Amino acid sequence: MGDLSTPAISDITNTDEWYDASGESSSCNSNVSNPSRKENTHEQSPSKKKINVETNDKRAMQFAEKNSINVNLNVGPAPLCYEEKAIEEREKCDYSIKITLDMAKSGTAPRAIRIYADGIYDLFHAGHARQLMQAKNLFPNVYLVVGVCNDKLTHSKKGKTVMDETERYESVRHCRYVDEVITDAPWVLNDDFLTQNKIDFVAHDEIPYGAEGSDDIYQHIKALGMFAATQRTEGVSTSDIICRLVRDYDMYVRRNLARGYSAQDLNVGFIKKNQLELQTRFDTVKSKFRSYEEESKTFMERWEDRSKEYIHSFIGLFERSGVLTLLQRARSPRMLLNTHSSNSDTDDDDYMVKLKDTSKKNTSKQQSSVLSNDRQYSEMT
Repeated sequence: MGDLSTPAISDITNTDEWYDASGESSSCNSNVSNPSRKENTHEQSPSKKKINVETNDKRAMQFAEKNSINVNLNVGPAPLCYEEKAIEEREKCDYSIKITLDMAKSGTAPRAIRIYADGIYDLFHAGHARQLMQAKNLFPNVYLVVGVCNDKLTHSKKGKTVMDETERYESVRHCRYVDEVITDAPWVLNDDFLTQNKIDFVAHDEIPYGAEGSDDIYQHIKALGMFAATQRTEGVSTSDIICRLVRDYDMYVRRNLARGYSAQDLNVGFIKKNQLELQTRFDTVKSKFRSYEEESKTFMERWEDRSKEYIHSFIGLFERSGVLTLLQRARSPRMLLNTHSSNSDTDDDDYMVKLKDTSKKNTSKQQSSVLSNDRQYSEMT
């Protein structure tokens, strides 16, 4: 199948109001293991078909009125295979006109090219959307039909899925590249299925997909010349997403407990719940401590920068030039005007004279002290 994801456990609900696919069973596909189902493919009793069509139309109109959506402009979700819009599109297709690969590539096909892509599409992600985008853009004028396997078949082949079949149908039908969704899609495609759904080409990546009794379930499609290759998106898959959830299990459990989910909802035991709550409190305290530590560090860095400024300002205040500036500011403006030109130089000269006199006095004192010491020494000798 198109999706190689690993199964996981969850229970997600609430699809939109457009259509509840779980309320009805699809009869649009053939099943290889159950030939009796072929008789019912695309066929219903007139009364049941009329009821289904009326119900679908009514729901579509209600949804369109509520959400201001014009269904005729094809801006709603893609129809399921048993809905009227899908049936009309399938019936108007002239399947007697066989479209070759050359015709499709050259854009000379006389009708819309019906391309089929299938998969599980669990936890619909960007890799799925990219696959469908490639299938939609393989050729000009493509009508993309996407098959999604139901829960019973998927669980028997691959195991439990995260999303149930209804949620997976709804996820795919809301992708912008999809024109129709086939529910209950078969695991292996046969000629009857291709004919009943008027499939021209099957889109899938070229990596062989093995199954019981076959190395590649698309081998006979390739032999018929109906295979169109797409590129697989590396680095993203349902298995990768589930791996992240398993790896960070405790974190997501704590997250949902904090959001109001009960331990019973999360299937968590009493001891595990208390352990996770204790871990949450510890992390909260640790986070607060780190925040306090960062704030303290920031405060000390700011104080250090400011202290340097204070020290430089304090030193500059007591420098000689700074004292003179303060003295000049203390004088009256008139005295400053009269004495500024003469006193500035005189003050500097007086200061130098006083400094020279002081140095001379100190020198004479040192000389007299030396002479006194010499006299005392000569008298003693």
